[in-house]
Amino acid sequence: MPDVAGIERALVVVAHPDDCDFGCAGTTALMTDAGVSVSYCIVTDGDAGGSDRSLPREEMARVRRREQTAAAAVVGVTDLVFLGYPDGRVTPSIELRRDISRVIRQRRPDRVVSQSPVRNFQRVFASHPDHLAVAECALDAVYPDARNPFAHMELLEEEGLEPHTVAEMWLMGGAGGQSGPEAVIDVTAVADRRLAALRCHESQYDDWPKLEERVRGFLRAIAEANGLGPDRLAEVYLVVRTS
Repeated sequence: MPDVAGIERALVVVAHPDDCDFGCAGTTALMTDAGVSVSYCIVTDGDAGGSDRSLPREEMARVRRREQTAAAAVVGVTDLVFLGYPDGRVTPSIELRRDISRVIRQRRPDRVVSQSPVRNFQRVFASHPDHLAVAECALDAVYPDARNPFAHMELLEEEGLEPHTVAEMWLMGGAGGQSGPEAVIDVTAVADRRLAALRCHESQYDDWPKLEERVRGFLRAIAEANGLGPDRLAEVYLVVRTS
């Protein structure tokens, strides 16, 4: 089980629909089962995804919002915020820092879960430029922006959003060569729900047996590398204390 002592609310911040489900859906299911209120902040609508060239991109965005909403429900999440940034063109900007800070001040999470801002040359697919940009801005929003009343003054003066200090961040994929404590979460018991959430993204994948085999293999490798045994599945995070 993830440590939920003192954790009443958590916020997951990712770049695309389905990033939650690839990165942390097992942990999310365990948190919601333990009574934690989990919200999602999805920065783009994933309009550059899929392989159907006949589908207008604005329709793909609507499809992906529906798919992510359905996937979230599988793991107990019903509160989703879509920021609507263009898929494939996210940059680490002051505007994105402000928009993530807004969501943090609105939801007031104890834990923020996000992607890693560090490029992984062994797993380059995890290092999509949108992932890196969103992770960097999420870190900046947690510290120092969301807690600083003088950062993004419009949030306080025009929207009435008081500053909020997040206790910790969990970065998906673990330390990745960085020093720091890791949380290794055994998700074996909720693996079927994790995979069911992924299956909600019907517009993105068609070879489900192959995808399931790949995901299970990745989770099994994490479990084995962290001493949980060959029959277990796990997710790993770098834990960043932010308060």
